[in-house]
Amino acid sequence: MKIDDLVLVSIDDHVVEPPDMFRNHVPAKWADQAPRVVTDDAGVEQWVYRGRATGIIGLNAVVSWPAEEWGFDPAGFAEMRPGAYDIHDRVRDMDRNGILASMCFPTFAGFSAGHLNHVKDDVTVVMVQAYNDWHVDEWAGTYPGRFLPLALLPTWDPKLMVAEIRRVAAKGAKAVTMPELPHLEGLPSYHDLGFWGPVFQALSETGLVMCLHIGIGFGALKLAADSPVDNMIILATQISALAAQDLLWGPAFRTYPDLKVAFSEAGIGWIPFYLDRCDRHYTNQKWLRRDFGGRLPSEVFREHSLACYVTDPAALKGRHEIGIDTIAWECDYPHSDSIWPDAPEFVLAELNSAGVPDNEIDKITWQNACRFFGWDPFAVIPREQATVGALRAKATDVETAVVPRAEWARRYAAKHPQPA
Repeated sequence: MKIDDLVLVSIDDHVVEPPDMFRNHVPAKWADQAPRVVTDDAGVEQWVYRGRATGIIGLNAVVSWPAEEWGFDPAGFAEMRPGAYDIHDRVRDMDRNGILASMCFPTFAGFSAGHLNHVKDDVTVVMVQAYNDWHVDEWAGTYPGRFLPLALLPTWDPKLMVAEIRRVAAKGAKAVTMPELPHLEGLPSYHDLGFWGPVFQALSETGLVMCLHIGIGFGALKLAADSPVDNMIILATQISALAAQDLLWGPAFRTYPDLKVAFSEAGIGWIPFYLDRCDRHYTNQKWLRRDFGGRLPSEVFREHSLACYVTDPAALKGRHEIGIDTIAWECDYPHSDSIWPDAPEFVLAELNSAGVPDNEIDKITWQNACRFFGWDPFAVIPREQATVGALRAKATDVETAVVPRAEWARRYAAKHPQPA
């Protein structure tokens, strides 16, 4: 396949929420309690909600920075490439990278809304709804056909979750982001259908996908106190197997045949071993009498799951052991793992190296994701305008040079002068 003929849909990117995102979406009576960005005494910008602050870690928005400037130190909005937080610049960067559509996970709110849900009350419900309204109506809605809207949930109450699932589904959301291992957040585990059953049922009925993004379950890693940060970053994907285990071997997948789960940014290399182990256990440990309805656990897993990767060269060679209809690509913009501005070249080289034929390339780069999320990629933008070549032709003037964060800050100051 030629690079210009590729269609790329990335189902894991991120938005660094702009400071004014709640302005148009929180009722006036609650406006003074909305999350806000404040600058602390050290000059660091932080989001604050109900007395709790969270900074913006630099690794969340390092795209186009020199690699030597990457790190866990906080980054201000001025230091970031504007595509991290500005929807217009984001779409321009997507065009330059040849990416038709994107699903954007939250930053300050947390992948399962933990920064909001730490206060479990009616005000937080308002803020979760306001976040979703901003994401669906403003972020995704500004450029129809370019985003798959993703919603947050008030995870502490099943009735509230069900109500929000139905509300955002009616607005056009295609997925919700949920905890990998809810028991780490003090919630019932996914084995507890008394709590999660109504939620799984609502997801099944609406067709919304349950996205489990790596990083929410870091608490499952009891790492040595003196272990380097590399351990956490590399092992984060292994938590996805723990989440899969609770859903596959618990009652969820066997009780709700239409429940769909995306393992976001989890990679795909862990899946062949995990499924082989599941099938061996099922056929060998007969004394446990697990019932998968006459099928193997691996078959049930594939019926419910979408596995998402940024780069996984070895696993792509074993793609049929994973399930060719189970794999979808992601870009991870603007994180440190992101592939920008040369995603098409990188992706195609990796797929070609694994011997992937053209029809399977299309499955991995867009068809599987669009089918799984129930999203028509060409409903707004015709196929001939959705390819890498067509998108890049509109963005030849987008800067792709490496730019230090201090230079981004200088440009930001020039564009947003402070009043005298």
